[in-house]
Amino acid sequence: MSHVSEQEPVPSSSAGLDRTDTADTEGDLRALFGQSTAVFASLAGPAHMVEAANAAFFTAIGGDARARTGVPLGQLLPELADQGFLDLLDRVYRTGERYVGRGARVVLGSGPDAREAFFDFTYEPRLDVGGNVIGVRLIGVETTQLMQAQRLTAEHRVLLEQIARQAPLEQVLDGMARAIEELAPQDVLVSVLLADADGRHLRHGAAPSLPDFYNQAIDGIATGEGVGSCGTAAHRRTPVIVSDIATDPFWDDFRDLADRARLAACWSTPILARDGSLLGTFAMYHRTPRAPQAADLALARVFADTAALAIERHQAEEARRAAEAKEKAARDDLAFLLEASTRLTAGLDQTQTLQRLAQLCIPKLAPLCAIDVVEAGRVRRIATAAPTPDEDALLASHIPVYDAADDAVARVLASGLSEVARRAPTGPGPWQDLKVTGYLCVPLLDRGRAFGTLTLLTTEDSAFGGHTVALAEELARRAASAALNARQYTQRAALSRDLQAGLLLPEVPVLPGARVATYYHPAGEGLDIGGDFYDVFPLTDLTWAFMLGDVCGRGATAATTTALVRNTARAVAPLLPGPDAVVQAINKALLDRPNSHGTGFVTLVYGHLTPAADGGLDITLVRAGHTLPLHIRGSRAPRPVRCEGLLLGVTPHPDPETHRLHLEPTESLLLYTDGLTEARNQHGEQFGEDRLTQTLATRRDTSPEAVIDALTRAVRAFTGTTGMDDDQAALVLTATSAVRQASDR
Repeated sequence: MSHVSEQEPVPSSSAGLDRTDTADTEGDLRALFGQSTAVFASLAGPAHMVEAANAAFFTAIGGDARARTGVPLGQLLPELADQGFLDLLDRVYRTGERYVGRGARVVLGSGPDAREAFFDFTYEPRLDVGGNVIGVRLIGVETTQLMQAQRLTAEHRVLLEQIARQAPLEQVLDGMARAIEELAPQDVLVSVLLADADGRHLRHGAAPSLPDFYNQAIDGIATGEGVGSCGTAAHRRTPVIVSDIATDPFWDDFRDLADRARLAACWSTPILARDGSLLGTFAMYHRTPRAPQAADLALARVFADTAALAIERHQAEEARRAAEAKEKAARDDLAFLLEASTRLTAGLDQTQTLQRLAQLCIPKLAPLCAIDVVEAGRVRRIATAAPTPDEDALLASHIPVYDAADDAVARVLASGLSEVARRAPTGPGPWQDLKVTGYLCVPLLDRGRAFGTLTLLTTEDSAFGGHTVALAEELARRAASAALNARQYTQRAALSRDLQAGLLLPEVPVLPGARVATYYHPAGEGLDIGGDFYDVFPLTDLTWAFMLGDVCGRGATAATTTALVRNTARAVAPLLPGPDAVVQAINKALLDRPNSHGTGFVTLVYGHLTPAADGGLDITLVRAGHTLPLHIRGSRAPRPVRCEGLLLGVTPHPDPETHRLHLEPTESLLLYTDGLTEARNQHGEQFGEDRLTQTLATRRDTSPEAVIDALTRAVRAFTGTTGMDDDQAALVLTATSAVRQASDR
């Protein structure tokens, strides 16, 4: 065994004390060290008889039980025999050379009462007047706390560096457990248990020295009063000290397990987060019954805090990764929806649209897909998709029964609600041949009524999760809209005006904290349908989206682009953070159009509105190359809302500027197309923005209907009998008072 980290034999002639061991000199030394914290002992003869020693010496070796003189040191401290210290005393006595030791480790005592200590010491020969060695003088300073502090600091620094490097939590906790087992003066076995998110159970974290069967047995124990040391400490949120497992009632249910693992004591400290929530427990086990000293408890607190830091850092990292994964999933979903929007609106044939829908679903949502529609009171399977032609043929051959109670398609058509199950559909079908293990049936709705279904079938053990269900329902909503638009576009040209009307609000919605009025008048007849559009739709209970825009051109192509803009906005707005992101998504959908679907640009004002807590409306909007909105402020002159942004469908980066606006009660926001300001009279003069502003400045009625009425009357009076050469559209949002909001609800 190594006893010293540094040693220095020195000839006795270099000693700072008098070479003669006179009674006066010895007495002076005893007086000098009598009340000192330095260890002093005077030993005589080759047996190293303890002649005298100060209180610090007896305290260091064990206290009053060993405070004796007149006995050999080896008899007083028998544990020194195997540690080499008596050999060093013999050498100093024999050679007369002083010995200096630094950082010497010594184990004092035995059994449960043994302790590890460190000393810087000097063995000084005692000489008589003739220069003969008559004994050895021992002078030392205990450095145990310093050594332990240095080792603790070094190990703690290593752990903190690992945490800063974001080392795996298992590695940090295992390293911490091993460091404590090395630092502790007595044999100790360390265990770290990690709390579940709800704090009701503890899971294995690290315990390098405990037997595997023990770790497995306590993995998942509940937290609660009397559930061992750790379960109780986690429940109480305070340290729990069990000095003797054999007699403590906390261990009644685990005593046999502890006996098999040869565990006799367990001190458990809860690991708590900064907010006080439970992260786990830190336990120190012993092979013999033992109560902790103050240093043991301090060590436990230090490393419990370190474990808390590591666990919180790990949880933060896990949360970051989960957030990144969620964000990536959202981006993937958005990309999927944008691609689907482009593909679903790429043609004007309903059957082709639904066939594209089936192809979009596999394998993104499921390995098998079938789409059914109701025609003339019967169900028709209009599209299927499968990994192989044989599977596709099997799926296509099955036709659901419209009024069968045991058929999932029939039930969804009747209820208009999605249906999901972890089994094959009920009723006849090729489910066994296709190895179907679950299904999701989603309605295709037309104004709340199902005209068809999208059925997804899985052949794996995994069931349809909530994320897949939500994505399928969103895709079905988009597909239903695209299919209905395609059906409308294939109808007679005389219905084209109805098609355009279908792309606008069927009725003015009731908004929280606001009143809405709209105006729309297409310029042509028959196939000359307009390209102006507007929409208002909910995002949450209180937040609504609104938009008004103008598509370059007219006719079916312009109406298709109108549908693309509106459907894209409705699809992506609930998934994106703000109006600028929605406009960017609309722009991408426009750029992704095939050439056959039109290449005209779009001007647009798009925004979100929310009732303010103290009345009025908070509005966030984006303008993309459109006419400036007007803020109508009661008796004051209307003010243009200036925000910049390029028109859509031309460049990949329109860079829209977000503008925030607050409408006080009775104030309004007017959106309009250039068909109103560019309306001409018989002399070719345009109505213009100045006349529009003057018209609105002179009105008295603050209702949105009054704004629309004043504007349209002024335009008609200006143009007279001159016909319109462009579409006209307007949307007015008027803020109501807080009192009105309450009464409306």
